[in-house]
Amino acid sequence: MSGDPIPYAPRRCQFLDIWELGDWQLKVYGIVYDDAPLSPDLVAAARQLAEERLALSAEQTGHYKVGFVGVHQGKTSHFVFVDWWADSNELHHHVYVAPLDAPTAFSYTSPSGLIACVWDLELMAFERKAWVHTAMSPQGDIAAYLNRHFNGDL
Repeated sequence: MSGDPIPYAPRRCQFLDIWELGDWQLKVYGIVYDDAPLSPDLVAAARQLAEERLALSAEQTGHYKVGFVGVHQGKTSHFVFVDWWADSNELHHHVYVAPLDAPTAFSYTSPSGLIACVWDLELMAFERKAWVHTAMSPQGDIAAYLNRHFNGDL
């Protein structure tokens, strides 16, 4: 184990918006390490990353053109994850990381194996439940999925 143990502390998570990017709809969340407001530059960079990732993935079939984006203003780095649902029950997850001193200089880290931190996983768990209870219900209600949002501490 590297370093000293770090005690868990909740982080604030807030639903921000639904981005309509072409024919995609993505729920957008902000997660912050401390009491600082979420940086608008960080959110703008996340939107650009989401647009680029979707453009690269547009040829994929079986997706619903819905998902979510996490914009995580962290303690040691900033994180953006772009997720979407495909083939009824699959979540596609893409992670980007930027250093604190260059908050819009994101690197694509998904090929490294990095998935998410504990706070991001909590939001992903909420989104999983939202997908199961709405889109995978007998009614298959995508609009209900898009209308279910998380706000609170992770």
